[in-house]
Amino acid sequence: MTRFETLLNALRSSDVSFVIVGGIAATFHGSSRLTNDLDIVYERSAVNYERVTRALAPFEPYLRGAPPGLPFRFDVDTIKRGLNFTLRTSSGDIDLLGELTGVGTFSDVLGQSVEAELFGATCRFINLDALIRSKRAAGRAKDLEVIAELEAIRGTRRE
Repeated sequence: MTRFETLLNALRSSDVSFVIVGGIAATFHGSSRLTNDLDIVYERSAVNYERVTRALAPFEPYLRGAPPGLPFRFDVDTIKRGLNFTLRTSSGDIDLLGELTGVGTFSDVLGQSVEAELFGATCRFINLDALIRSKRAAGRAKDLEVIAELEAIRGTRRE
């Protein structure tokens, strides 16, 4: 079980620049579906690579789905050379996304986000329209299933 509050507190206390996307964002907007991981889009900058590393290193991040013993080092160079990381940590699963399909880079996502409180602290969440766009662009079965619910939520807000 992912300890969302623990992971978010670590990111916030290290001043990581990020926007919450995926299932937690869907729940924030009113979706009834549950998620097992925390999905964030992170700013791709030298200072933020260091912040992400500092925030998550205590949780022993390892590539989700990779065989045990595979050499993997979670550090600034790894983040800089990669883009998207699906990680398993001691506090649960987290997906670090350098870009979001259908929306773009961190700055694109940030420009389409809203601020709200979660677990007693302020966070940024992707807005509903951009979330729907990202789900549609990803095209995975689980994403397509939630689009109808998110569009219904959007319809009730516009009436």
